[in-house]
Amino acid sequence: MVSMDWRDKSVLITGGTGSFGKRMTRLLLEDFHPQRLVIFSRDELKQHEMRAEGFDDECLRFFIGDVRDKDRLLRAMNGIDVVFHAAALKQVPTCEYNPIEAVLTNVEGQRNVIDAAIDSGVERVMTISTDKAVNPVNLYGATKLTAEKLAVQANSYSSPDGTKFSCSRYGNVVGSRGSVIPVFLKQRKTGRVSITDPRMTRFWITLAQGVRFVLDCTEQMHGGEVFIPKLPSMNIKDLATALAPNCEIDEMGIRAGEKLHEVLINEDEARQTVEMKSMFVIQPAHPWWDYENWKHGADLPDGFRYASDTNDQWLKAKDLQRLIDED
Repeated sequence: MVSMDWRDKSVLITGGTGSFGKRMTRLLLEDFHPQRLVIFSRDELKQHEMRAEGFDDECLRFFIGDVRDKDRLLRAMNGIDVVFHAAALKQVPTCEYNPIEAVLTNVEGQRNVIDAAIDSGVERVMTISTDKAVNPVNLYGATKLTAEKLAVQANSYSSPDGTKFSCSRYGNVVGSRGSVIPVFLKQRKTGRVSITDPRMTRFWITLAQGVRFVLDCTEQMHGGEVFIPKLPSMNIKDLATALAPNCEIDEMGIRAGEKLHEVLINEDEARQTVEMKSMFVIQPAHPWWDYENWKHGADLPDGFRYASDTNDQWLKAKDLQRLIDED
């Protein structure tokens, strides 16, 4: 694995007060000690709450701003070496009901991050993506797919020695806001839990695993990759039973914008993908890309599809509880 000396790096996290941002901040402060760490977000209350939770290292800076505002991003990225772009509107129903807002934050915001990073001389930008960006059926997924395409293609705007852009794409996060797991834990107090469809499957990763994965990929990136970790799947009914074993289960029906199963790599992407020990790397199909960058990876077979229902790794109840405890 390639290693970076983070002690002489200045880092900025967009959406830095969210679940990912806070965990990445904690990891960087405790284990990597960057020269400067900037939390960029639009909510002053959440920034105040982060300070109250003990985020008070001398290298830490709190910066009020919105990714929709390119000028503010330019000011925030002055002297920054690495950007983790995690700011997004992420709730599927919210994006469906507020489509223009979702586009402005998730698409226009990505464009602003790209432009500001290139203009500010940032070395590396890692965009946090989602399995919902693959074959999207809702607006959130569509905006994240667009954000991915913008990030990958942004490398053609940057000089060979300029800013590098890549993406990390993974599944449902066990400890994040909006995860179904806290919902089940709350519902079990009533003796009943509700699921959408008992056939539904999802990929699962802990917040700690996701943050560490993003950090590792940022150290290895050449610019243009979409990184995907190898993750276990779990059926939603098994998940509910594991978390609320003595509860009645109500089936509510699949909601608008949801899939029965999620996909992390589709058949078309697989042609540009190589397999590593613990992850897959999608390489861009563009002339400027050096295919020798990941020559040590194994090509995938024709028709390969990495989906939550055909996965060869499955979580059992004890495995799920261990992930929750560890996170």
